[in-house]
Amino acid sequence: MTIESGPDNPRQEYRAIQAEAFNRIGGRYDEAFPHKEGQVAAGEWMIKQLKPGSRVLDVGCGTGSPTAQQFAEAGCEVTGIDISPVMLDLARKNVPTGTFLERDVLDLDDSLGVFDAATAFFSLLMLPRAEIEQALRAIHGVLAPGGLFSLSMVEIDLDDVPFQFLGAPVRVTGYLRDELREVVEAAGFSVLSENHISYAPATTQAPPEIQLFVNCRRDQF
Repeated sequence: MTIESGPDNPRQEYRAIQAEAFNRIGGRYDEAFPHKEGQVAAGEWMIKQLKPGSRVLDVGCGTGSPTAQQFAEAGCEVTGIDISPVMLDLARKNVPTGTFLERDVLDLDDSLGVFDAATAFFSLLMLPRAEIEQALRAIHGVLAPGGLFSLSMVEIDLDDVPFQFLGAPVRVTGYLRDELREVVEAAGFSVLSENHISYAPATTQAPPEIQLFVNCRRDQF
């Protein structure tokens, strides 16, 4: 296939590579990260503040486990977006009541409506820092004023570095916790709470990583 020229081509080309990487990973993701305690806790924090029927956007939903499942079981209306068709197929099987769409976070717009809450658990770390800032503004744009947002990243000072993730080539970005807080606040969110946990993947010999969870509210503007 010939890729047409234009300013978005580098992003489109990388997204295709990234999508193929996660197509290859598929269900092995949940095998490598089976518990996700911090992610579940962040979801519980949000659910306690939401009414049944609230609209929740899961950015980079992956297999739908545990986050989309968690919100669906709480009676929320869940929409998940991802760029991997294989991950989306798994999410549809795991969360039959959810809506799962192949979409880039940078392409979010008002066509999906307004959401009461959004999550982005370990999905934005696959973007360069400049695009993470764009993604946060895009998420801010689809949240209702006062809407909730929970974000997780790995604590490391990197920007768009090649990395082998479960045998697939990707590029990763990280922040130190103070930097991450500044980026989130600059996008129009108020940070309500933070959590930092040590987590070791189950199927690799990699040392434990520090996972950062930031729970926020969209400012009233």
